[in-house]
Amino acid sequence: MQIVSDIQAILGGFRVTLAHMLRRPVTIQYPEQKRIPYPRFRARIVLTRDPDGGERCVACYLCSAACPVDCISMQADEREDGRRYAAWFRINFSRCIFCGLCAEACPTMAIQMTPDYEICTRDIMDLVYEKEDLLIDGCGKDASYNFYSHAGIGVTQPRGAGLEESKPVDVRSLMP
Repeated sequence: MQIVSDIQAILGGFRVTLAHMLRRPVTIQYPEQKRIPYPRFRARIVLTRDPDGGERCVACYLCSAACPVDCISMQADEREDGRRYAAWFRINFSRCIFCGLCAEACPTMAIQMTPDYEICTRDIMDLVYEKEDLLIDGCGKDASYNFYSHAGIGVTQPRGAGLEESKPVDVRSLMP
């Protein structure tokens, strides 16, 4: 009985191989015909803007900390009104593995992945993208999300002044 099941397994493998060999190949003539990627396809990284038109990136360094190949670098700076921003932001696409961990880690939804997969050049230094190359005019996937209006940060309103926020508690008043 062992021999019969082994022969059936081998014949099943041959059947699958033969079915694939006899199938007509699907060839896409690449430069003329482009493949449409799946909706959740992750490729080139972009920096998005708020609905107000400001930069979403607050230079929290979570994207560079989450990156497994260390291809993201930035420098934080602060405006006069107290809002943080990235003075410079750099991604080395020659090292990027397009895993999407940077987009997952971003609390402001500033980093988003696009389905643009045609990133090719002969000069490797052309694959180092600066902030000006990455920043787009639109809001990306969620056009209504504004980090500062949801975060309740004191730069836009005092602490405890949000709709669903209670006033700060003095911890010394909690002592017995």
